[in-house]
Amino acid sequence: MLAQGVAGIVKDTQGTVAVAGGGVIGLSIAWRAATAGWRVTVYDPNPIERSTSWVAGGMLAPMTEGWPGEERLLELGVASLRRWDEFAAALADFGSSVVTAHSTITVAADEADVRDLHRVRDWLDQHNHCVTALTRAELRQAEPELARSLRPGFAVSDERAVDNRTLVRALAAACAAAGVRMTPHRVQNVASLHEDQVVVATGPWTSTLLSRMPVRPVKGEVLRLRKRPGSPDPPSATVRAVIHGRPVYLVPRPDGVVVGATQYEAGFDTQVTAGGVRDLLADAEIVFPGLSEYEFAEAIAGMRPMTPDNLPILGRLDERVTIAAGHGRGGILLAPLTADAVVAELAGAPLDETKYTDPRRFRNCHDKCDA
Repeated sequence: MLAQGVAGIVKDTQGTVAVAGGGVIGLSIAWRAATAGWRVTVYDPNPIERSTSWVAGGMLAPMTEGWPGEERLLELGVASLRRWDEFAAALADFGSSVVTAHSTITVAADEADVRDLHRVRDWLDQHNHCVTALTRAELRQAEPELARSLRPGFAVSDERAVDNRTLVRALAAACAAAGVRMTPHRVQNVASLHEDQVVVATGPWTSTLLSRMPVRPVKGEVLRLRKRPGSPDPPSATVRAVIHGRPVYLVPRPDGVVVGATQYEAGFDTQVTAGGVRDLLADAEIVFPGLSEYEFAEAIAGMRPMTPDNLPILGRLDERVTIAAGHGRGGILLAPLTADAVVAELAGAPLDETKYTDPRRFRNCHDKCDA
């Protein structure tokens, strides 16, 4: 069967692929694989509105989220960020634009917080990534509604933010247009699938399917606030702040702002806590005082799929099974690179950019899948 995809008309059938997992990573892989000629089925029992991707802030921020010592993760994130403009443009055919911000600024509450930001800025400079130091006047001009007491950090003009919910809807539409089949079924055993190739993209649930894969869920709470008539406009850029040692971010949306995110080792718990909401609101108001006039629209929690070294697990487990999991805080950022990498694995030509994500880097990982 011929399928019309964004990347072009599929002319040759490569074979069949099962993708376990229907979040941003799974849908991105399915879309790209289908437009490369594979017949793809996505297995996921949850509707989009219950996926981890539905909770995310949507930042594409490998530099402002970076930290000294995480050079490989920075390199991976920057490689994926370079793909994002084309990725977003292709998805625009399936709905409105997914991009909500075209830059990131960093700010701090006190001198200790500023020192942390300067440490990151100097580290980025050492690795030849373009960042711009901000003065108070420049910060005020760029974002006049932010608190005057804030101490400026730096700006990154190359970073982006996307509306994660618009993104997953667009990806679902792109998959449908490319002929991807969606099956509301949870994969319990990789060996039970009949497709030629299998891609495991089950996020925080990966270790329940592949027990040797060291992926664990880390809870994160996110708030959504909606602008009311007469309230100040949200920031135009993504604002990443350090408030007395605690990170908080504000990501613009067409109707308001997303505030995040807490981080807890809480297993698969996704209940929102009163303390988490209190801390996020308090820190966000220090950054953007006008937030107190916004409507409180939603408090929601999700699970980041983390690995021991904070790098995703991306590569072949055996001749049939490929894994794409453990993306931590960067699942949306890393989606274009991950999709390209999996399609390259399916074609037998792995990308050099993902050389550090090989699942065999963990001692308890074996060449054969334990399904």
